[in-house]
Amino acid sequence: MKQRYRYRFYPTTEQQTNLAKAFGCSRVVWNDALALCNQSDKLPKNSELQKICITEAKKIDERSWLSEVSVTPLQQSVADLGVAFSNFFSSMKGKRKGPKVKAPRFKKKSGKQSIRFTRNSFSFKGEKIYLAKVGNVKVHWSRLLPSEPSSVTVIKDASERYFLSFVVEVSPVLLPESPNSIGIDLGITTFATLSNGEKIEAPKPLKKNLKKLARLQKELSRCQKGSNRRKVAKLRVAKLHSRIADIRNDFLHKLSTRLIFENQEINLEDLNVSGMVKNRKLSKAISDLGWRAFRVMLEAKALMYGRDVNVISRWEPTSQTCSECGFRGGRKELNIREWECLNCGALHDRDINAAINIKVAGGHSETKNGRKRERKTLSDKAVLVESVNPGNPVQLSFQFC
Repeated sequence: MKQRYRYRFYPTTEQQTNLAKAFGCSRVVWNDALALCNQSDKLPKNSELQKICITEAKKIDERSWLSEVSVTPLQQSVADLGVAFSNFFSSMKGKRKGPKVKAPRFKKKSGKQSIRFTRNSFSFKGEKIYLAKVGNVKVHWSRLLPSEPSSVTVIKDASERYFLSFVVEVSPVLLPESPNSIGIDLGITTFATLSNGEKIEAPKPLKKNLKKLARLQKELSRCQKGSNRRKVAKLRVAKLHSRIADIRNDFLHKLSTRLIFENQEINLEDLNVSGMVKNRKLSKAISDLGWRAFRVMLEAKALMYGRDVNVISRWEPTSQTCSECGFRGGRKELNIREWECLNCGALHDRDINAAINIKVAGGHSETKNGRKRERKTLSDKAVLVESVNPGNPVQLSFQFC
């Protein structure tokens, strides 16, 4: 199993200048190679693109500054373009599962930047890491690497934070089997309702910072394009977005880790999140919760720790069925939070009843209506999972392909 470890580092002013050159050169090579591919009737090979966009380009006065940075990130940029085209063609032919992949696009100077160094262009120098033509960078080591990485990706996000990302091979850590199983009903007012009656509230960071975000975006819109004031205002907006995302991810990681450690099987409902966010009245609230990210985290951690995550069909009438007798009482409006079964007279909390039915649909027969139904199994697309420290689950992050 492959895991991604990400660490923050703090480059000096000189190193920031060297990294900016590397980011810019890598971006220019990508754009030159993409323009050449778009003009060609047949997709050129990576070796041909590297020869034209790197080797021969360095001899031209307009691209002579490509020699100021390491050649490895430039070569990796061309290789990434080849992978992007391969994924695009596979998606167009139906060979690639999941949503359709769009064609590669030209990269911009603003926003997130990244470059990748292979094993011959970086090395460990004690607690620091040497990057070719960048120098020894000071890294904040939050945990040890379990094995030797073959490459390192340097990332600069929109809020101007720097990270080092490693992908290493590790063995899964199997937890002792637990007799517990749980059903989870996800909602907007209450983030998650468990089949045992527990209700979990979400921090909703976007909702809490909406006024501040609107004010900062208003200030940004009033700044003149290309001015220094606009750059400062844009950075303030990016930092607030980063803070909102960090708060949400911290909550989702802590909750998913706790549920994985406490339960052997977790049952979820297959929600059509991409379709639900098209509702302009609910899209902001749904996006603020992070339902899809929560499911992805559960599936990834289940693979890592030997747990089971069952995803039942979205068409199961979990909110319409009585969890006591199995009587289906019909569709109910969203404002009805409690209802009484017409068959057995049981009084139900809408969310708790739905969570119990989700658990039943996942194959558990603790209730009178218990029977196993069709469900989706754990996705095998989650191949990169972050290292987990049970004592400090805040440091978790995931990447999937």
